[in-house]
Amino acid sequence: MRHYRHDHPERGTLRLVIDTDELVRRNAGFAASGAQVGLPLLSTGNLRLIGCVDPRVDPSHVLGLAAGDAVVMRNVGGRVTPAALRSWAMLAKVVEARSHGRPPPGGQMVVLHHTDCGITDLAPYPDLLAEFFEIPAASLEQKAVLDPYASVAIDVELMRRAMPPAVRVSGLVYDVDTGLVQVVVP
Repeated sequence: MRHYRHDHPERGTLRLVIDTDELVRRNAGFAASGAQVGLPLLSTGNLRLIGCVDPRVDPSHVLGLAAGDAVVMRNVGGRVTPAALRSWAMLAKVVEARSHGRPPPGGQMVVLHHTDCGITDLAPYPDLLAEFFEIPAASLEQKAVLDPYASVAIDVELMRRAMPPAVRVSGLVYDVDTGLVQVVVP
């Protein structure tokens, strides 16, 4: 049963309320399905993906991925930041440990940006964005915050420099209006 709350009773606006009790109820259904049984810590494929935290753009959902298909990281804008690169480096060490020092060869890294991203609303806050990207505010133009097609190309290049040569890196932009992805960087 879905629970709704009136945010603006005078306008009749309802908002879905998902509280802890609702999460526990949903989790019971998930656990009963057995979908999680036997999943290894390492993904079953070679796919790694970085995408945005926007609830409209859950990478697993919009790309048809099942649990265990990929390692998915999400942050504001799906951006490749120094913090994201540090996290990927840590994950590589986890893979190395679980693979007894023999990480699987190759792989695919996908950078997924999207249209109508909330990161564009942060443009009036250059100090906040500069801190996020760990760059001087004067260098923010290089990040193409207002253009997902340009920003995904920038981030693919950063990721290509950070990943081992055997890892292929590509960039997609998801259109929130059509539900389709476009390959921007093959």
